[in-house]
Amino acid sequence: MITYSADVNSRVSAILLDAGGVMVFPQPELLRPPLQALGMSPDVAAFERAHYQAMVVQDLAATPPAAGTWWRDYLAGYFTACDVPEARCRELAAEVAEATMGQAWTHVGTGVMPGLRALAALGLPMGVVSNSDGSVQAELRRLGVCYAPDGTGTQTGVEVGVVVDSAVVGVAKPDPAIFGIALDALGVPASGTVLHVGDSLRYDVAGALAAGLQPVHLDPYGLCPAPDGHRHIRTLAELAGDLNGRALSGRRSPRAGDRLRACPTTA
Repeated sequence: MITYSADVNSRVSAILLDAGGVMVFPQPELLRPPLQALGMSPDVAAFERAHYQAMVVQDLAATPPAAGTWWRDYLAGYFTACDVPEARCRELAAEVAEATMGQAWTHVGTGVMPGLRALAALGLPMGVVSNSDGSVQAELRRLGVCYAPDGTGTQTGVEVGVVVDSAVVGVAKPDPAIFGIALDALGVPASGTVLHVGDSLRYDVAGALAAGLQPVHLDPYGLCPAPDGHRHIRTLAELAGDLNGRALSGRRSPRAGDRLRACPTTA
């Protein structure tokens, strides 16, 4: 178990965002048919909650998934959260993983766009840092979520300074180098004044702390298994409101100058 510590500062110089679990989620319409075949029909809210429950399973695992198994293992936790019987979960996850690989993350989360626009309105440098398969920049643009200007294609959604995809740059979270790539593109030095918003302890919180950044855990249902030592938010709009000087509701946020122990993590 590795424990990181970080100086948390209330001043903010830039905001980095994860993609999966922060802006986009597995497409409910893609995952609903196998559940309906089992007599289940979750609504969109239940599907979104299942994502965060699946990420808790990932965070609590003793070791990271083996190469090429992340999607299958994630789906096993996801279907467990959807109340699929335990005896059926692994088999169903393997079937669905094979059928949906590379095409599932197309659901823009509830409330994402107002929250993202509110963050953009702060006027801070923003970027995306995602463990993905090489497609995240094109998908975020296609879905109208956000884009980094490149002089080509339709530009819809919120403009950001950079979109970093692990499969493109050859390094993935929690390796701190991937954050450095994004910050170099934004022209912002790594420091505790840079926020990284993500949904995972293993990849986002641990990675941000290793890079010397301030992690912000998007945890809308209060599921974080090790909540001490890092900031939590329920929505992107909540973070925008906090940065505008309004009080953060829910769990306590760190104050400027606090020295905090970060959560234990296996990353």
